[in-house]
Amino acid sequence: MKKSFYFLLVVLFSCETNIENIEQSIAIGGAEDIETLPVKDSILKKKHDNLITADLSQGGEIRKKLEEDLRKDSSYLKRKKQDEFVKELNSIGLESYLRSFYLVDIQEVEPNIRVDLKYSTTDNFVGIDMYGDLDKAFAHIDLAHKLKKAYSYLQQEDSSLTLLVFDCVRPVFVQQKMWDTLVMPIREKTKFLSNPKNRSIHNYGAAVDISITSKNGKELDMGTPFDFIGKLAHPREERRLLKEGKLTQKQVKNRVLLRKVMKKAGFFNIQTEWWHWNSCSRNTAKRKYKLVG
Repeated sequence: MKKSFYFLLVVLFSCETNIENIEQSIAIGGAEDIETLPVKDSILKKKHDNLITADLSQGGEIRKKLEEDLRKDSSYLKRKKQDEFVKELNSIGLESYLRSFYLVDIQEVEPNIRVDLKYSTTDNFVGIDMYGDLDKAFAHIDLAHKLKKAYSYLQQEDSSLTLLVFDCVRPVFVQQKMWDTLVMPIREKTKFLSNPKNRSIHNYGAAVDISITSKNGKELDMGTPFDFIGKLAHPREERRLLKEGKLTQKQVKNRVLLRKVMKKAGFFNIQTEWWHWNSCSRNTAKRKYKLVG
């Protein structure tokens, strides 16, 4: 009798722990202010009760099956929580939401920088409008001031040119949608997109996707469009691609100009996207800034 009672307690504790872990695992990063959906409002509670009342002689098999069902049900809760989050977001507007994180419109810091938010259009690698009506690029003030410096350095090089911003802060829910939409092996996917679980520096408003354009609106040729997936966009491949005739001297020269002004302003780049620039490291972003869910 004591042994059976003890086993019941162990099963109960394991199930409750599993439910807590599921609730934690489905939490959307940065959406901490939205209450976690209560288990009692879902089918999880019923399955929890079924587990406790199950025939203990079959407990191992029953628990294994029910825990598998619990994992499947967690995706339902995740979708429900995402729907509630999007509903709340729509009620206040994305711009107001971003400002609530003390982010700034970069054109309020440097009005001469151009903005073309690619994720407010379908002209991006997933072909989906992620931002809706948003037409301003938001970032932390630190990044905005660095962009102002980069613009100033660009004027010293060629006053007919300006910077063209494609993306700055990117909420985690957008990052997750991108991740789920891009179908390729994870090893390849991570070359172009940060895993939402690890967080992107974009999620903290500390990264920018950027190019150079003339002040009359003609974008400099960088050899590939923004969001191009392939080695042609890799800075580390430029010498070889130039030698093979896949990039021209002019295209590489344009990239070098972008690197020159961005690095001088305090940014650093990655080696798989000529357009992506970080204002700080991921660890520094996590320490200094609030995650934008």
